[in-house]
Amino acid sequence: MCGLAGLFDTSAEARPPDRRVLEAMTGSLRHRGPDQEGFHTEAGVGLGHRRLAIIDLGGGVQPLYNEDGAVVVVFNGEIYNFQELMTTLTALGHHFRTRSDTEVIVHAWESWGESCVERFRGMFALALWDRRQQKFFLARDPLGIKPLHYALLPNGWLIFASELKGLTLHKAFSGLLDPRALSAYLTLGYVPDPLTIYAAAHKLPPAHRLVVTPGGGVPSPSCYWEAPVPGDMTPPAGFAEALEALRQRLQEVVRSHQVSDVPLGCFLSGGVDSSAVTALMARDRAEPVQACTMAFADARFDERDHAARVARHCGVIHHVEEVTPAHLPQAELLTGLFDEPFADASALPTWRVCALARKHVKVVLSGDGGDETLGGYDRYRQFLREDGLRRHLPGSRPLFRLLGAWYPRLDGAPRPLRLQAALQSLGEDFPGGYLRGMSLLPPTLLQTLQTPALARSLQGFAVRDLLSPHDRPGEEPLHRLQHLDLKTFLAGRVLVKVDRASMAHGLEVRVPFLDHAFVSWGLALPARWKIHGGSGKWLLKKLLEELVPPEVVHRPKKGFNIPLRDWLRGPLQERVRRAWQSEAVRQTGWVEPGAVLRLLDRHVAAKGDYSASLWALWMLALFLERQVSEG
Repeated sequence: MCGLAGLFDTSAEARPPDRRVLEAMTGSLRHRGPDQEGFHTEAGVGLGHRRLAIIDLGGGVQPLYNEDGAVVVVFNGEIYNFQELMTTLTALGHHFRTRSDTEVIVHAWESWGESCVERFRGMFALALWDRRQQKFFLARDPLGIKPLHYALLPNGWLIFASELKGLTLHKAFSGLLDPRALSAYLTLGYVPDPLTIYAAAHKLPPAHRLVVTPGGGVPSPSCYWEAPVPGDMTPPAGFAEALEALRQRLQEVVRSHQVSDVPLGCFLSGGVDSSAVTALMARDRAEPVQACTMAFADARFDERDHAARVARHCGVIHHVEEVTPAHLPQAELLTGLFDEPFADASALPTWRVCALARKHVKVVLSGDGGDETLGGYDRYRQFLREDGLRRHLPGSRPLFRLLGAWYPRLDGAPRPLRLQAALQSLGEDFPGGYLRGMSLLPPTLLQTLQTPALARSLQGFAVRDLLSPHDRPGEEPLHRLQHLDLKTFLAGRVLVKVDRASMAHGLEVRVPFLDHAFVSWGLALPARWKIHGGSGKWLLKKLLEELVPPEVVHRPKKGFNIPLRDWLRGPLQERVRRAWQSEAVRQTGWVEPGAVLRLLDRHVAAKGDYSASLWALWMLALFLERQVSEG
C-alpha cells in the first residue's frame, strides 16, 4: 500500500514541474508509505511516490518503468492476479526485471492501453505517463477501495494525490468549500464521489479512468466496469450448488489476497464476515494467523467473547484492545486523517484496531463488503418491507406523506410509537426512501441547522441528484439497494474509513469480499438466498456453520461502533459544546451554532437520541476550526 502524488501540464508548453512542490505533496503522504520515497520528473510531468513495501521488497521500488523508460507508473494497491498476467505478458514478448505487481501495469499498458485496467483483479489507484503516445493516465479500481483525488489549477496544471492533503499543499489550489459537498455531508455523514469538500477538487469515482494529453484539456472520466445486471448472469441451479460455489469462490479470493512478503493477519470482530475470512485464512496457512479485535466496556457493543470463540476454534493468535472514553481526545485527530468532514464514529475504533494490528503485522484481511455483496444489513429488510407496502398500495404515497407530516416525532417514546420516519419514507419513491433511510439528519432538522446563506448557495442542488444515477429501476428491490450501496455508502464511507485509518499506521488492509468478480457473482444471487426467514447473508451463514461454532453464526448483528449516546451525555458533551461556541466555527456562516447547541441540550436531557447527528456536527466543527487555523 502506498501514497502517490504528482503534476501534469495540460497545456502544450511542457513546462518543468516544480520539484519542491512535488516533494511537499508527496511528503504529506509519508504515513501511507513509510518505507521508501521516489520521484520522476521531466518536461510537463512530475510523479511522486511513498512506498509501503509488501511484495518484492527490493525490486518493487517506484516510480517503475518499462524496458526503455518511455512508460512510467506510480501505483497504490495490489494486483492479485499479477502472476497470471505476468505469464500472459511474457508470452507476448515482455521482459520482467522484478517480481512486483507494479511492473505488470506498465507492460499491460503497452499491450492493451487504456483497457489494461479491465484485466486487473485487485485494489488500485495509479498514475501513468507514456512519453511516446503523449498520454497521461489516471485510474481507480472497480469498487473504489483505493482513493485518488485530482484538481485542475487555473494555471493549467493537473494535480493529483491519494489524499486531499496532497492537493491542498499546492499554493495555487483554492480552498473554497463546495456548498453541495457540505449539504451532502450534513445529510449522509460523508461527501460522496465525485465531490470533495473543496469546490476545486474531485474524487476519481470507482471503476473510472481519465486520459489527458498535452493541450487537450481535461475530459470527464469514463467508466470501465459496472456490476452486471443480475439477469445477465446465470445463478447456480439450486441452493446446494450456490453453497458449493460460495465455498470455492470465497476460498479462492481469500487465498489470492494472502500473497505477501511481509507478516499478514486479519481483523476479527466476531461477526459473520470477519469470522469467515479468519476461518478460511486459518485453513490456508501453516503458521497461526494473527487476529486483532476491538472491545468495549459497554456490553451492547462488545463482541470480544464471540471473537475469542472463533479464535480458539480456528487456532489463531488473538490480540484484544478495549476502546474507552479515555480514547475520546484521539477522535479530534480524525479530521486530519480524512481531510474533509467524516461522520462515521466507528472510525475511532477502526483507527485503534489498525494501530493494534500494526504492532504485529503489516497486512491484514478484513470482512468489509460482505454486507453489501451478500445482503447483510438489517436496514435492507426494513426497506424491503416498506417497498412491498408501497407496491401493494399503489397511489398511497401522498397519503403517507400527509400522515408523516402530521404524526409527531416522539423521539423519547417507545420504539413502536416512533412511526414518523417510516411514514415519511413510505411517502417517497424508491431512491427517495433509500435517501431517507441513509440520512443522518432528517430534512426537518437539516432545515433548522443550515443558514439561509447555505440554502441560497446550493442553487437548487439536492443530495438525491448524487444517488439517482446509480439507481436501477428495472431490477429486483434488493439488487437496487445493493447497487446503490456499492456506488455510494461503500465507496464514500466504509472504504474511506478503512483506508485512512489503516494508512495512518502504515498498515495495508485487503478486502476479499470486494474482489469485483466475486461481487458480480454475489449480486446475481436470488434475493431468497441472501435474506431468508428474517436473517441476512443466509447463504454465507450456512457456509459459516461449517467453519466456526454455531452460536457465533446465528445471533443479532451488533455492528462496529462506540456508545455514542451515553458519551455525548457524559464526557463528550462539553467538547461538542466548546467546538460550536468557537468563533472560528461561527464565522464560516453555513450552519447555525445555536441550533446545534439546542440539539445537544435535547440529547443531554434525554428528550431524544441525536447521537449520530451530534457526532457528525462535532466532526464538521473540528474540520471548520482546522480550516480557519490553517487558512
